[in-house]
Amino acid sequence: MLVRHLAEAPTEEWHGLRTNILMDAGELGSRHLSVTWLEVPPGTDQELHSHEESEQVYVVCRGAGTMTVAGDTQGVTEGDLVMVPPATDHSIANGGDSDLCCVSVQSPAVTVSEVFAPTPAGAAEFDEEDI
Repeated sequence: MLVRHLAEAPTEEWHGLRTNILMDAGELGSRHLSVTWLEVPPGTDQELHSHEESEQVYVVCRGAGTMTVAGDTQGVTEGDLVMVPPATDHSIANGGDSDLCCVSVQSPAVTVSEVFAPTPAGAAEFDEEDI
């Protein structure tokens, strides 16, 4: 069994968000997934961005906030899942007074360098007719 403990995961900070890389692309034997633990401190708004080839799922583990996906903004709280199709602008925000923590899973895998490289907002939007 392969295990990476949160306390041992590499950490990156980007625009006020703390990301622990639980499984980067190609790590722990995975070929198609990357997994991160995301901490969004109070008052933090992530910039809109997209991952051109990867779909992404966020699962809220603690706290509450808002997510914007393709221009639709909704409140999220513990236990909620948000699906982000490939090439779709999205962001997360925490207007509360405690950390918002999520697990984020992407497939195909997105490397840390891709996550932390800025993508212009509006670069692409998912169109359900493309499925």
